[in-house]
Amino acid sequence: MPRFLFTLLVLATLLLALPRSARAQVTRADTAAVLLSTARDFQAEGRWEVAEALFQLISERYGDTPAGARAMAALRAPDRTRGAPGSQVELQVWSTLYGAWLGIAIPGALGADNPAPYGVGLLLGGPAGFLGGRRLAGSRALSEGQVRALTFGSLWGSWQGLGWAEVADWGEKTVCDNDVCQVEDPNGEHILRAMVLGGLGGVGMGALLARRPIPSGVATTVNFGALWGTWFGVAGGVLANLEGDDYLAATLLAGNAGLVATALLAPGWNPTRERARLISLAGVIGGLGGAGLDLIFQPDNGKVAMAIPLVGSLAGLGLGAVWTADRAPGRPSTGGTGDGAGPGEDRGLPGATPAVASFRDGRLRIGLPAPFPTLLPVDGPRGPATRTALGVSLFHARF
Repeated sequence: MPRFLFTLLVLATLLLALPRSARAQVTRADTAAVLLSTARDFQAEGRWEVAEALFQLISERYGDTPAGARAMAALRAPDRTRGAPGSQVELQVWSTLYGAWLGIAIPGALGADNPAPYGVGLLLGGPAGFLGGRRLAGSRALSEGQVRALTFGSLWGSWQGLGWAEVADWGEKTVCDNDVCQVEDPNGEHILRAMVLGGLGGVGMGALLARRPIPSGVATTVNFGALWGTWFGVAGGVLANLEGDDYLAATLLAGNAGLVATALLAPGWNPTRERARLISLAGVIGGLGGAGLDLIFQPDNGKVAMAIPLVGSLAGLGLGAVWTADRAPGRPSTGGTGDGAGPGEDRGLPGATPAVASFRDGRLRIGLPAPFPTLLPVDGPRGPATRTALGVSLFHARF
């Protein structure tokens, strides 16, 4: 019995000592592997936003480990490998709303003059759209980019159908009475027909494009490219003194040019969705800043008043592309690696730079700095004291 008790005591001592020894042997690679496993669990559950944040963290802080390489590969992978529960929900929401819209628009396009057809359209359109979207989502694992091709195609096609019908004077009639002729604008039937046909055409085009994988960043860039092209067409039409149908046609063509240009160039750029949004946001800020200058100085010339926000938006887009260069796939973030970080580095702010101007790896970068907590000496009623504050570095260099 004493020998048995002695054996149990030795085993208990070894077991109590094991956790401390195991913790002492944990390496950066082990930590990265645990984080990678957690990220993949979130990915399997369809919570890609959380998984993406973990993949980004692993690739930045543990890029020299096998798990870091796998995390970077996951970030570069096509959307179809990320799981599609979120995109399936988006598809069903869109299909339901678009089905309801068609349930109202089609009777109007056919000239229904009593409420019954519209009631039938509302009863059938929404459920039919929901069931159709659900069936499509169940038959194919559509990525977010592929779903965006369908949703944006319906909106863009409807706008194009409406615009080109106006340019072509579709539905206009010339009515003469006693040698006095006047042109009547198209009624609501022709407008709805143009929007329905254009929207269905846009959905068909989006479905053709969605047959191949579309990264979400590329889809977002193309969507913004079409919208920015439309804005440039609006501003350019004013600067070129265009009016009427010529002005509208220039706007439509510029929007299509922006869509086609970004569709051809975006796959080569391979931007992330976040970067595309930030660049567009910078352009919006620049355009709003130009509009603010218009309100302040109130230029008398209409062309000057339009040129100022146009230049502001172009400058904002350019600066946004420069400031978000560290978000390009495959490039390390300038926010630091967690080893020897200086003030403002590694504070968990994606895309933030150590300082307003930073010199690192032989390159000078200008960006938005990451605020960091600090202690500020102040003169208090009882003598010198310190208070907590947020600091910002103006210049940081690493050689």
